[in-house]
Amino acid sequence: MQIPEDFIEEVLARSDLVGLIHARVPLRRSGKNYSACCPFHKEKTPSFSVSPDKQFYHCFGCGASGNAITFLREYERMHFVDAVKTLAQAASLQVPSTPTHGNEKKANTRPLFDILDKAQSYYCEQLKNPSVNKRPIQYLKGRQITSSAAKEFAIGYAPQGWDNLKSALIHSNKESENALDAGLIVQNDKQRIYDRFRDRIMFPIRDQRGRTIAFGGRVLGDDKPKYLNSPESPLFQKGNELYGLYEALQSRQSPKKFLIVEGYMDVIALAQHDLRFAVATLGTATSKVHIERLFRYAPELIFCFDGDDAG
Repeated sequence: MQIPEDFIEEVLARSDLVGLIHARVPLRRSGKNYSACCPFHKEKTPSFSVSPDKQFYHCFGCGASGNAITFLREYERMHFVDAVKTLAQAASLQVPSTPTHGNEKKANTRPLFDILDKAQSYYCEQLKNPSVNKRPIQYLKGRQITSSAAKEFAIGYAPQGWDNLKSALIHSNKESENALDAGLIVQNDKQRIYDRFRDRIMFPIRDQRGRTIAFGGRVLGDDKPKYLNSPESPLFQKGNELYGLYEALQSRQSPKKFLIVEGYMDVIALAQHDLRFAVATLGTATSKVHIERLFRYAPELIFCFDGDDAG
């Protein structure tokens, strides 16, 4: 069976190497990386290092190295195709049965990551710009969100108006297509294109490698809904993601437990009080995927939802 290269890249981009290895070999935090005694040769002093940022492992003792596919092939003795299928299933992806032909649209996610990264930078700049609007800063101060917390979680602001982001970032048909696929802009029935997020505090939703895959926006005015998330995309499946997981995994010590809360503000407020193990479910019910992901990193989960019908 031949698997398209672009699909393999997507599987690797969506795989959690730390969780994959930790489920088989106990890892310990070591600076930005994780370490363990190498599973591929006998040793007493850990020389096996896993980088969550690079999604790559390397043993300084025996030289074993690779990505998630390589690890499954070597550790589980899997064939290449079986390793890809295992990772695809964990990421809720369906393996294509035939190769992608040149005249078919490839699931190249790199342009989506790029446009989302540019959008995050744009929103952050808008929040810092006092000439744009003072209300976002006033709102965050009212919620007692500090400037350091806003910087850590990359909070931004989508200004009022229908085409601010569109005018700033989109200068070609290809960029427009990428922004549509990423959920940053909307095209209505009359083919009019406009910004999805307007007059909202913006919270980037990041994957386990710290890359922005979607946004959540909290409206400042009276518009509905109060909270608006990006639509699902090749990068973002709402029922699989957890807000704050990337930030929680950046703490100096590996979390011993996770506190599952409802919203973005809950996660940020708890982090400001040095409770850096809170994650939010993006307004959806806690799923099996959520539970499985969290148990890869910690043995205890605590649920702390609001005391209303939704919670």
